[in-house]
Amino acid sequence: MPLQPTPLHPAIARITDRIRSRSAASRAEYLARIRAAGEAGPARAHLTCGNQAHAYAAMSTDKAALAAGRAPNIGIVTAYNDMLSAHQPYEHYPEMIRAAARAAGATAQVAGGVPAMCDGVTQGQAGMELSLFSRDVIALAAGVALSHNTFDAALYLGVCDKIVPGLVMAAATFGHVPAVFLPAGPMTSGLPNDEKAKVRQLYATGSIGREELMAAEMASYHGPGTCTFYGTANTNQMLMEFMGLHLPGASFVNPGTPLREALTVAGAKRAAAITALGNDYRPAGETLDERAFVNGLVGLMATGGSTNLVLHLPAMARAAGILLDLEDFDAVSDVVPLMAKVYPNGLADVNHFHAAGGLGFLIRELLGNGLLHADARTVAGDGLARYTQEPKLIEGELVWQDGPTESLNQKIVRPAATPFAGSGGLKQLNGNLGRGVIKISSVPPERQVIEAPARIFHDQGEVKAAFQRGEFTSDTIVVVRFQGPRANGMPELHSLTPTLSVLQDRGLKVALVTDGRMSGASGKVPAAIHVSPEAADGGPLARLQDGDMLRLDAKTGRLDCLSEGFSDRSPVTADLSANSHGIGRELFEAFRRNIGPATAGAAVVV
Repeated sequence: MPLQPTPLHPAIARITDRIRSRSAASRAEYLARIRAAGEAGPARAHLTCGNQAHAYAAMSTDKAALAAGRAPNIGIVTAYNDMLSAHQPYEHYPEMIRAAARAAGATAQVAGGVPAMCDGVTQGQAGMELSLFSRDVIALAAGVALSHNTFDAALYLGVCDKIVPGLVMAAATFGHVPAVFLPAGPMTSGLPNDEKAKVRQLYATGSIGREELMAAEMASYHGPGTCTFYGTANTNQMLMEFMGLHLPGASFVNPGTPLREALTVAGAKRAAAITALGNDYRPAGETLDERAFVNGLVGLMATGGSTNLVLHLPAMARAAGILLDLEDFDAVSDVVPLMAKVYPNGLADVNHFHAAGGLGFLIRELLGNGLLHADARTVAGDGLARYTQEPKLIEGELVWQDGPTESLNQKIVRPAATPFAGSGGLKQLNGNLGRGVIKISSVPPERQVIEAPARIFHDQGEVKAAFQRGEFTSDTIVVVRFQGPRANGMPELHSLTPTLSVLQDRGLKVALVTDGRMSGASGKVPAAIHVSPEAADGGPLARLQDGDMLRLDAKTGRLDCLSEGFSDRSPVTADLSANSHGIGRELFEAFRRNIGPATAGAAVVV
């Protein structure tokens, strides 16, 4: 059924206009810069013969085409490594891409690799203190790869938490170069996520041992591909589709399948087709405009995506001269319904979500209700309607057909008219404790307001130790401070989830307040996160004391200390020396000193 045009919702139009107005000067400067770079023509024409000889020396059969300079040359920026299950499939992508490029009359080279760490491995460990910084390192490393100035388009191979945002920052910085993002897809379904969560809670209470815990974890994370819960990695994949940087329907096709390989080949051919050497030039910086970022915000709310994107989207946008603010997230959340229930917001995983209609169905519904910019530019062509189609292999040929017009499982995906909730479930928080955010899409309504005494901690290990000692016996708001980007790199505190969930299941009202991050797996425990200014900057959290009465009201968006004299106290300081060395932390002192606030994306390089 052809999609009927729908006028843009007035609220989405107002939000977009506000972002456009706020960003007018920086966006104009950015566009002038990338257009000047684009007008200079194919980059290789300006290189000396010696420059080019170095770049082509190892390219064997492609040397003649590269030297002639008339065929598009595609730079591959890869985040391949064996340790990330989501990135392991990328090992053989360059080979496929080079063959596809040759078939399209182009060439392709691996321009460079970028680091890609696994938050699942470092969760609760010292290495997690490098995780957020790795995003900016990835942007820098991709910048080094593209600085050779020999590429007419770029293919970005990345999936997980900081990798895609870092690559988008690089793609925006090299905005005159067309960019196509190639996903690798989710692993097949293993142990259901709710069963894994139960096992983790049993381990937290000492009811089972490490052997049973390990068995459950290995049954859940069991093969190549992205983890199947709807955390940051899979939210990234949604985002690339909503923002038009993937081919339609590419996000959630499993690795190692013929369709996955066909989409990789098609992505390479599309990159060759949209360079300045042809008639359909699509520079990345033109695609990454205000409409694309608003579409990304809409997708985040409609799917109940990761809170990490509240940090990453502003950083990505700034690289393209666009200024996002927490008020934009809040305003979009107010008008966009929650239409998906994927773990941790529900029991289904991303494979079930994809089978139920997935992103194509959601985009169709959102377009039909005027909640997306239908005219946004994409790598597939002008207009987001292409992304309501789904790819199929028919007699060995890749084709796109209209996707489902109805949900195939309303326990997982619902139409906009009958959503799971009327809003996207992400709220901005303001109050005398600062600004932050809370994700409430899986927090029961009766737990969205809590007024309770504070327990103050400077380390997540201290919280677990207090739990093991049986110290939590009444309603409590757990404050974990000195976890912001300047203090220790803003690690995720996701390892606290089982502990706090146990307390909540015992009937206590509990919440977390922190200047750190939670994660894409933020769940049923209310968590006020990214609180800024952070404690290490003398922010309000540094003035709190044990026993202070706090109020977290996710319904009105308030975060306050109710104790008398709170504002008159001097902020405490913490000994952060232990966070400055070991596991590579020494190398990031300059990042800790120069990083921006969480409200602006906690960025170093932009």
